[in-house]
Amino acid sequence: MTSGGEKAEDAFRTIGELSAELGIQQHILRYWETRFPQLRPLQRAGNRRYYRPADAALVRRIHSLLNEQGYTIRGVQKLLSQKGSAGSDRPEAPVSAPIAPQPVLVVNQDTIPSPARTELQAIRESLVQALAADMD
Repeated sequence: MTSGGEKAEDAFRTIGELSAELGIQQHILRYWETRFPQLRPLQRAGNRRYYRPADAALVRRIHSLLNEQGYTIRGVQKLLSQKGSAGSDRPEAPVSAPIAPQPVLVVNQDTIPSPARTELQAIRESLVQALAADMD
């Protein structure tokens, strides 16, 4: 333990500690384990999970990609598998050429007034075209 009551950086984390640190539910971490084969915490008696420092770093990266950078699960899977094919099981550094996040609609279109909806759809289409042109 460090002086502030926090664990050292190289200490193992329980699922409860890691979920509290990131502000997400424990079941989300268990779900990520089913979606990201790179994420394999140690499991002890009673299926209690212990995340190694590399596992915790990977969870933080997945969390950042999904919740801060707008990637989809599939986009993060592709990103991690590309990095993993370069010889690393536990990618931690950002990839130099990120996969463009897939558009995600998070609002009910019926609540947006028609003129604004039309303008937003035009902006969205121009962004999709710009991303497509940038990927070529």
